[in-house]
Amino acid sequence: MKGVFSAPGDYIYFKSQVPLHKIPIGSKQWRYYDFGPKVVPPLICLPGIAGTADVYYKQIMSLSMKGYRVISVDIARAWNHHEWVQAFEKFLDAIDVHHIHLYGTALGGFLAQLFAQHRPRRVRSLVLSNTFLETTSFAAAMPWAPVVAWTPSFLLKRYVLTGIRDVPQEPFIADSVDFVVSQVEALAKDDLASRLTLTADAASVGPLLLPDSSITLMDTNDYCATPQQLKDQVRERYPGARQAILKTGGDFPFLSRPDEVNLHLQLHLRRVGVEARPDLVRSVPRDGNGESSDGPKDERGDSDDGSKDDDANHSESPSHTDEPPFAPGGTDPPLTPQGTHSHTLANHSRISKSEQLSNAFSETELNMASRVLLHFIHRLLPLYLGAFCANSKHCLEFRNLV
Repeated sequence: MKGVFSAPGDYIYFKSQVPLHKIPIGSKQWRYYDFGPKVVPPLICLPGIAGTADVYYKQIMSLSMKGYRVISVDIARAWNHHEWVQAFEKFLDAIDVHHIHLYGTALGGFLAQLFAQHRPRRVRSLVLSNTFLETTSFAAAMPWAPVVAWTPSFLLKRYVLTGIRDVPQEPFIADSVDFVVSQVEALAKDDLASRLTLTADAASVGPLLLPDSSITLMDTNDYCATPQQLKDQVRERYPGARQAILKTGGDFPFLSRPDEVNLHLQLHLRRVGVEARPDLVRSVPRDGNGESSDGPKDERGDSDDGSKDDDANHSESPSHTDEPPFAPGGTDPPLTPQGTHSHTLANHSRISKSEQLSNAFSETELNMASRVLLHFIHRLLPLYLGAFCANSKHCLEFRNLV
């Protein structure tokens, strides 16, 4: 019998208390969380291909309790790295943030380095986790990248999930995989296509003006989708960076090892001169009414109504009137303290979400879908791409591949 994914209790509580913001900037839609004292320079979290702004909820809960400001964002749709750097700068201008500290994992770490390279005056420090310096190896593994925008959504999801190890693992890592896979299932096709394009688009990180002393490398020593060779290249590029090695944690240590990750993030912020403001976090009086000296009403004012969100998994959960508000630094602790992993299911022999998604399509359905995709590529795609598709080396390689 297939297991059923259940959202962690601390995540449900987080969604009920921390507002989700969505703002359109030009043709791009930015979805993000912003929590903590506004006067503190923010730590901005950038996820990998399979991540969303939600995957850093444990960092938001923990660090905001200590008086830090954390902003977690989705990777907005962009079809080349220059476009993404410009879009991210416009996003920072829109939320009135000028100097930032970036925490990026995998693709998010690569984009963080590119932004630090092209906009050096805005980036004060970097925390890089399981990331890379160039995309050559990923481009070689995706000769079909020129037609990724026309690939069906379920095939894109299957391709992304092939990088996630689906074998018996310790419970906390298995739970982190299940959580991230649930986020992948909620992503739109264009979001996945955009992220795969950014991964396969030829680019490399050039020299940074940022000193190595302002960089922390936080890698896991067990299996992750980023090859060890690429992680070693990052360490060689920044020899003076602080090493924060996690013995285990998989691809998503921010979920599977949140206590260790949060400690390293806090130490990094202290080391680069970010002062926490615990005196400005929201407090919980005995009557249960939350107050905030940094203006909680302004913090919630521009968030969208969850009932208007088309994505059910990304919609805002209504606040519960019988619960105290989320109170970092208050006298009453959160209902589900971060780091306890109370969301772990009793039966860890369940089938993971990635395996459920793989099993959702029968062999007959996959064969039929493959035939449809092949027909589309060989028959219909040349009508759209014309001479390019007829003569392109990439398209010919893709035809040979399939």
